[in-house]
Amino acid sequence: MPFPSETEKKTTLDQALRGVLEAEIVKQKGSCDDFLSLIDLSIDSVTEGICSATTPFLLLGDVLDCLPLDQCDKIFTFVEENVSTWKSNSFYSAGKNYLLRMCNDLLRRLSKSQNTVFCGRIQLFLARLFPLSEKSGLNLQSQFNLDNITVFNKNEQESTLGQKHSEEKEEGMEVEEGEMGDEDEPAPCSIPIDYNLYRKFWTLQDYFRNPVQCYDKFSWMTFLKYSDETLAVFKSYKLDDTQASKRKLEELRTAGGEHVYFAKFLTSEKVPDRSVALPPLHCSTCVLNDDQCLWMEETTKLVYQLLRETPPDGDKFATMVEHILNTEENWNSWKNEGCPSFVKERPADAKPIRPTRKRPAPEDFLGKGPDRKIFMGNDELTRLWNLNPDNMEACKSDSREFMPSLEEFFEEAIEQADPANMVEDEYKVVRNSNYGWRALRLLSRRSPHFFQPTNQQFKSLADYLESMVIKLAKELPKDIPSEEIKTGEEEDDDNGDNLLKETNDSPGIQHKLVSNQQMDEVAAKLGSQWKSLASQLEMKAAEMREIETESEDVDMQAKLLLVSWQDREGTQATVENLASALTAAGFPKIAEALTET
Repeated sequence: MPFPSETEKKTTLDQALRGVLEAEIVKQKGSCDDFLSLIDLSIDSVTEGICSATTPFLLLGDVLDCLPLDQCDKIFTFVEENVSTWKSNSFYSAGKNYLLRMCNDLLRRLSKSQNTVFCGRIQLFLARLFPLSEKSGLNLQSQFNLDNITVFNKNEQESTLGQKHSEEKEEGMEVEEGEMGDEDEPAPCSIPIDYNLYRKFWTLQDYFRNPVQCYDKFSWMTFLKYSDETLAVFKSYKLDDTQASKRKLEELRTAGGEHVYFAKFLTSEKVPDRSVALPPLHCSTCVLNDDQCLWMEETTKLVYQLLRETPPDGDKFATMVEHILNTEENWNSWKNEGCPSFVKERPADAKPIRPTRKRPAPEDFLGKGPDRKIFMGNDELTRLWNLNPDNMEACKSDSREFMPSLEEFFEEAIEQADPANMVEDEYKVVRNSNYGWRALRLLSRRSPHFFQPTNQQFKSLADYLESMVIKLAKELPKDIPSEEIKTGEEEDDDNGDNLLKETNDSPGIQHKLVSNQQMDEVAAKLGSQWKSLASQLEMKAAEMREIETESEDVDMQAKLLLVSWQDREGTQATVENLASALTAAGFPKIAEALTET
């Protein structure tokens, strides 16, 4: 009979060790010490080369899967103490995936609120086990945990806010994790929290779970409104009674005399005081526009202020939160840069380079010689550079002004526009495309009429330039009387005159864009009647349905209507146009109040 090979010997011993462990587990007579002795034996066997390198990890996984959490704590202490063994060459490659899977299984069984220390030990163990260059746990694609859903009461009919709680609870009622029992029942809340505030407060958690929603215009407006309302409540009502908090801290005293404190979400409607005491703080590094960045900066300062004013130890808690967020920001920056190595290795053959002294340049080259010339390496360049002692001042000279004046450039066009000269349209200079391009450039630099909106529609660039020539002829000091220059269409000229008159008389009202504050005031006054205005603003039925689905608040729906109209109209979203639409929709008082602001 041939002797068994080394592989067969290892397989036999692996099966024997696992068989002994399974027998102890089935009999339920094995203690933690027995299990650890068996795992120690497998480690020694791997070191001697008579056992497979994966066997200790398989034994650990079987033990942790079968034991309760209190005994798993003892087994995991053994795992922590042998971290140097797991990182050795004999074990690391074969067991790193087993250890990672084992830790993830433990984290799924543990409660992040009840077993916080155990969860932290597992995370620290993984940080010690894997090197910084290990990218398997870095979340390089920055994916969000969309399964982290905050559950709260979304049915207003089932809400208990505003009702008096009975002193006795039904028998057999279970207290869910994160809720309070009888001994923790809070005192009657003096803060006016209704179901709407409760719903808005916990709706914000969905945006923190998936911040990408804020890139949507309507979702950002909803997030902005709910955040401002919630923070306003936090700012208005401060916690003065800290007796309950002090009692809890005494219960959490550790053996060393210090206390531990972990913030947690309590979504029950019975804990309004404590919910206000723990406002959530989140930070986003996404690319935002200027208005969003300003709001984020102001709101972050307000949240830090509220955290510092929240007992107990608000200053320490706020400082720790800020430190954690700064660490996360540095971590994200490191990942975005491609996870560069923290170890800077210098090649063995590299030698430090000694700095070399530069030879001083000759004085005549620097312009310090008797002629004070700066030599540019070429006679012509040297001549041009030294034409003036100060080249920047020379560029500001009047002789460097090459842009013609309006009188000089449009003199020929004004003469041709006079009907007395009887110049046919096809021979006018405004019909020349090259002339038209230069005319637009000049008007944009020297004429205020170029940036004034107009209701006239022009079929071509030549028609637009003819209208501009007529306006310039009335303003420029020329010998040609302005009333003699007509194009033959009296109605269009009168329209242009009236437009100029209106523009000069009331520039503030006609061309003033609607501000964000004005839209808030109009939306608050419209309320549920915003659909009447939507028809006047030419909003489509699909857009109105989208607004209704984005928010249930009628004031918010009215604001979203005005925001959509402003985005569509752009520079035409003026106070005058909005006031006209309000008047046509049957809201003359709102329109009058809008024009007065």
